[in-house]
Amino acid sequence: MTSRPTVPTITLNNGVEIPQLGFGVFQVPDEETTAAVTHALEAGYRSVDTAAIYGNEAGVGKALAASGLAREELFVTTKLWNADQGYDSTLRAFDRSLAALGLDHVDLYLIHWPAPARDLYLDSWRAIETLVADGRVRAAGVSNFQPAHLTRLLDHSDLVPAVNQIELHPGLQQRTLRELHAAHGIATEAWSPLAQGAVLADPLLRELADRHDRSPAQVVLRWHLQLGNVVIPKSVTPARIRENLDVFGFSLTEEEMAAVSGLDADLRTGPHPDTLD
Repeated sequence: MTSRPTVPTITLNNGVEIPQLGFGVFQVPDEETTAAVTHALEAGYRSVDTAAIYGNEAGVGKALAASGLAREELFVTTKLWNADQGYDSTLRAFDRSLAALGLDHVDLYLIHWPAPARDLYLDSWRAIETLVADGRVRAAGVSNFQPAHLTRLLDHSDLVPAVNQIELHPGLQQRTLRELHAAHGIATEAWSPLAQGAVLADPLLRELADRHDRSPAQVVLRWHLQLGNVVIPKSVTPARIRENLDVFGFSLTEEEMAAVSGLDADLRTGPHPDTLD
């Protein structure tokens, strides 16, 4: 039997520990999600990241229930969708997510996008503060918040987000945002950590992959981990699911890290947070 890798954890600013490498299910249909999450849990993942808008919280919940794993071994993240922002509607949306997942709490609940034209994220955050106080959310965070959104939130609440989950990969490194996170003890979590494959043909990454006898994807994930990012690669292919977790048996040198950091090109694969509502 293959030994499962031990994934390191990062301690969030409220003392909760999050596995540094988790499993994402963005764009995975609900009927395929249960199998994908089951493969991930069998491979050794213990953190699963979903969202209300993905439409697959129920599929995640089925895999978690069937896994036989104790709830305290699992770290489950879901997210509040833009149309559900506002104080009361956030509480209702959270109840729907919890019911779909079949859980009595989540480990991390995120405001999915700031949706600035709606201007409701401060009200949504107040609702999430209530959920934290009630013990239904272990850690509260945001996703896709730009410096201006994050600063405004910090100015209006005593609860500092534990996480900001943002698009982050060698082609879009978000240094200003990462510096702001570091100044406030906010963990940086990378979605689309491989730029949906867009960076994997880069000659530098191919060279480093050959040097370490790894895939370009493994090199990029290793770069994230050494930067201190939390990372949530997505795949529905069992072999790729295992490969993405097999990134703890090698490390990049300082020179190699710096070389990858030189690939920043403002390459955004998803929407811009200032304009998505």
